[in-house]
Amino acid sequence: MDLKEKIALFPTGPGVYQHKDATGAVIYVGKAKNLRNRVRSYYQESRPRDGRLRILIDKISDVEVIMTDTEAEALILENNLIKEFKPRYNINLRDDKTFPSICIKNEPFPRVFPTRRIVNDGSTYLGPYADVGDMKLMLRAIRSIFQIRTCSLNLTDKNIAEGKFQTCLEFHIKKCAGPCVGLQSEETYDETIRQVRQLLNGKTRDLVGLLKSEMHHCAAEMKFEEAGVLRDRIRAIERHSAKQKIVSHDVPDRDLFAVSVDYDRDAAVGVLFKVRDGKILGRHQKYIRQVEGASIQRLMQAFVESYYAEATFFPSEILLSTQLPEHDALHELLREKAGRKVSIRTPERGEKAQLMRMVEANSDLVLSEFTVEIERANESYIPHSVRVLKRDLHLNRLPRLIECFDISHLGGTGTVASCVTFKDGRPLKSRYRSYKIRSTEGKVDDFKAMHEVVSRRYKGSFEDDQFRPDLIVIDGGKGQLSSAVLALKEVGVYGEMAIVGLAKRLEEVFVPGDTDPVLIPKASASLRLLQRVRDEAHRFAITFQRKQRSKKTLTSELLKVPSIGEKTARKLLRRFGSVKKIRHATLDEIIDTVGRHTAARLLAYLRESEGR
Repeated sequence: MDLKEKIALFPTGPGVYQHKDATGAVIYVGKAKNLRNRVRSYYQESRPRDGRLRILIDKISDVEVIMTDTEAEALILENNLIKEFKPRYNINLRDDKTFPSICIKNEPFPRVFPTRRIVNDGSTYLGPYADVGDMKLMLRAIRSIFQIRTCSLNLTDKNIAEGKFQTCLEFHIKKCAGPCVGLQSEETYDETIRQVRQLLNGKTRDLVGLLKSEMHHCAAEMKFEEAGVLRDRIRAIERHSAKQKIVSHDVPDRDLFAVSVDYDRDAAVGVLFKVRDGKILGRHQKYIRQVEGASIQRLMQAFVESYYAEATFFPSEILLSTQLPEHDALHELLREKAGRKVSIRTPERGEKAQLMRMVEANSDLVLSEFTVEIERANESYIPHSVRVLKRDLHLNRLPRLIECFDISHLGGTGTVASCVTFKDGRPLKSRYRSYKIRSTEGKVDDFKAMHEVVSRRYKGSFEDDQFRPDLIVIDGGKGQLSSAVLALKEVGVYGEMAIVGLAKRLEEVFVPGDTDPVLIPKASASLRLLQRVRDEAHRFAITFQRKQRSKKTLTSELLKVPSIGEKTARKLLRRFGSVKKIRHATLDEIIDTVGRHTAARLLAYLRESEGR
């Protein structure tokens, strides 16, 4: 599979992409809000390219992507991967100090404050946060609700009992409850810190409720400025309250495994994400063939056991997307190699389950790329939907090549037709065709229009027998189908290709000679394939009809200019694209297109029409 085909399968959500050279080394790491569009932009000729970018593109042999749930997570994962691989073409290499965290200090009466320095002293660190401003808004919101000390005093029981401290301004403005002078017990303060932890770990409902109540109270007393500040705090909390999955400094080392299976293609993929020091370091995958008869649990067990049989590092915790049929052998292997017990879990809710869903999404993406490779390597592969369509329609051969026709018009004017081609259940856009219908101008006659387009399509010999369709699909009921059958008979090819009509109202499938529709289950893969083909033909016809109507409108406007005929109008539209662009073109550009005399008349008309 070439790069363009691979990029077409990329998701449109956020994540990180890695460009690799011919040796497989990572040469560039980037983040994206839309992975497919961002990676595709590297290969657009219209994109400005400096020397460094041209060299990078010349060296790219492969691209790998990792999906995330948010752009902030993509930003932090990009940071981790840049530090891990040190890519040649990443200029600004970041480290952990780029992004601050929130620290809950391990001390009596803990403080809560931002920091860029992580110290292994038992304190809790949450983050890092990609947006410093929003993090500060969250801290201010916490301090406006909870009474938490901001001083750095050593509040031991002995120091408090000896009266070494005095209350400060924070106490008098009710931002602190005065633990330094014994006015607040350590148990009460610890309960407040517990609530702060809940908030920072995503338990925002209670805090948001308190803020909203306070906001409404301020608004009722016409304190609109204070209400606005509270509104901004609520928005900041809602944006950043969820604990970020990419980094959390106090979690154990973890390995996360997910397996995705495609039994139709007899293939599966196992994906492993490694979390070290709270950071996802990247993705490891293994391709599995000949999976027929194997359950996803057995595949997971084989993947995990084969990985740890050769591993040299063993985490504290292993998370799986599906439970293993048995744990004993794996537990014994891990205990023997790691020298300690390793926890194996399948999370169902909470932060771990959310993280596992991201791993599963990446597993599905890798599987989709793998199955395309299989199809390219094995041209004899027939999708399941094509096989069941042959069965449901009682066809003599597999409908590997399908052509579908649709008619589009606007009240009988501008009637056009489309013909789309699907090969093995996928669009073959190089064989799409569009037609201007000549026989029905000024009236609504879909039957006659269908007769015309089918006749024009199949009149004469085919360019190549490999493009002779196995099945023709007509968008419409019995009337449109009868018109198409008559056209095939007139051009002498009826009987060489199967033909059916698909009526949209009840999704009924009609075949020639039968008054009753063929009964196909609504959830059948065969009916879904027919619907997909029909919908694509409808989309293509409407798009072409709108283009023709737009061109006709523009051409009619230009035909009002003296000495400009249809040929000259089309020439102008090919050069400039629209009347608006002609109006903004230079005189030399118009003269170069239509000559000096016609250009003068055109500009005079446009100036006059603009002044009206």
